[in-house]
Amino acid sequence: MLRLFLRRTAGAFIMATVAIAALAQQPARPPIQTTKVEGTNNVYIFRNVGHQAMFVVTEEGVIATDPVAYGRPTGGQQYLDEIRKVTDKPVKYVIYSHHHYDHIAGGKAFKDAGATFVAHWRARDRLWQLNEPHTVLPDEVVPDGGRTIRLGSTTLELTYHGLNHSDSTLVMRLPKERIIFVVDTIPVGQVPGRGMIDFHPLETEAFMKQVLAMDWDRMIPGHPGPNDRLGTKKDVQDQIDLLQAASAEMRQLARDGKCWDAGEKEFKLSKYESWPGYAAGLPFIARRYCGLWGRGT
Repeated sequence: MLRLFLRRTAGAFIMATVAIAALAQQPARPPIQTTKVEGTNNVYIFRNVGHQAMFVVTEEGVIATDPVAYGRPTGGQQYLDEIRKVTDKPVKYVIYSHHHYDHIAGGKAFKDAGATFVAHWRARDRLWQLNEPHTVLPDEVVPDGGRTIRLGSTTLELTYHGLNHSDSTLVMRLPKERIIFVVDTIPVGQVPGRGMIDFHPLETEAFMKQVLAMDWDRMIPGHPGPNDRLGTKKDVQDQIDLLQAASAEMRQLARDGKCWDAGEKEFKLSKYESWPGYAAGLPFIARRYCGLWGRGT
């Protein structure tokens, strides 16, 4: 029995050692990566560390989105270089998802190359007011009623659905490909976190329900989801459920007079403990809903 035990223990040790060695030999995830969206001929995702943008190649040029180069002085040029690896067509448009710098800073290389910058009118007004030197001001604006961009055989719909993670978010939909690009407001398979700071809780539920009712199959998020997978309508419903659970939990704590400190300490979302980002995101969710139900803000 002792020999059998020792053989099994040694075998398990060897297998564990081999597994660790195999993991150590796996190549490191590159900071910059471009991938074609499966099942499409012309839709690509550009990733710069933990931020993502979508670009679409057409016969007449490229429609790009968010430069995602905040704090990365060469990020915009790297994005343009990645597009150049795919096509020699000019970049005709750069479309901002919303006005937050971590997604839209660093577009000078695109501007120098002749691209037209487009954003919701609220984003343009806010950026003009802030005058941030590393963020290109939009040349054209999208009204609340939306806008459609047609380039070559590609149609891209830009729609506005009110307050959410920001007051200037555009939902970008490729109707033929049945793909949408939505940044920050709808995480894929993970708990929302730091973005809750300037989040509009009740309005975001309405925003998500509007997105859920749109005609699409896959969603490209502004930050990579688990295993880089794209989002589905189930992911949107899951986020609605999470927000509603958070709202109900904190509403009761607030009505018991526990906001801020006691309420934030007692706040839990046990159903989501296994989700990526739970520990880091929970304090941000608690603080935002304590603000809503404890202060009315």
